[in-house]
Amino acid sequence: MKICTFDGGRVGVVHDEAVFDVTDIFFPDGLNVPWPYPRGDVVVERLPQLRDRLAERVESGAERKPLEAVKLGPSVATPGKIIGAPINYQPHIDEANADKEINHGKTYTRIDDFGLFLKANSSLAGCDTPIDIGFTDRRVDHEIELCAVIGKQGRAISYDDALDHIAGYTIGLDMTVRGKEFPDFRKSPDTFAVLGPYLVTADEIADPNALDFELTVNGEVRQKSNTRDLVFNVQRLVEYASHMYTLYPGDVIMTGTPAGVAPVKSGDRLVATIEGLGTLATAVK
Repeated sequence: MKICTFDGGRVGVVHDEAVFDVTDIFFPDGLNVPWPYPRGDVVVERLPQLRDRLAERVESGAERKPLEAVKLGPSVATPGKIIGAPINYQPHIDEANADKEINHGKTYTRIDDFGLFLKANSSLAGCDTPIDIGFTDRRVDHEIELCAVIGKQGRAISYDDALDHIAGYTIGLDMTVRGKEFPDFRKSPDTFAVLGPYLVTADEIADPNALDFELTVNGEVRQKSNTRDLVFNVQRLVEYASHMYTLYPGDVIMTGTPAGVAPVKSGDRLVATIEGLGTLATAVK
């Protein structure tokens, strides 16, 4: 099942190139909610209990909109945390160590020497929102990443139980300003966490650690790899992150980027594709 947000806060199921509006299933009393609201994304949290009703809505042939006619928002609307894995493909470690504009005097070794980082939630964007680089004097790079979306709260999750805590997967662009500052700062400008085009539920992905993916810029292939080359695979990342943070429904783990990162400029068109997850296309302004 493919879940999206669209048109300024509606919730939809994507099926046969159409969007079925299911907002009323998740919010039967309207969109007014008590404050403060419990931690986590309410759509992701309620997904397991409501799947049958979502399927019934699709099968009913209810009112639909063409997918191309809606404005897709982020595939997770309110993640409590956006967690990044900074050096999780060996070829990217090698290119970072060879490029002074990336490493700025650091020597990268392994992910467990550097840990994880957090991107600000305000950096979240959907594929229909242009990436605003906003820095004329700084290098801004693209980074395609498989993103795992947490579906069940957990702390100190074991490797063997990790996949049971995942609601689904989506494509992510971890846009990055190069510089000496901590990555949490450089990776958190507005629109620098692009998630889309939709959330694909975990049952549709047999093995998240065996997915082909690529990123093109203006039709040129820049990054191309397979998630089998992850240093810490998806289970290990969930285990690792959950020993530092409590993970809540809707939390996003960006699993890392392969070699081929490079600068973008205004007017560029980025197209990111991950096997089984569709295609995320966006532009730079």
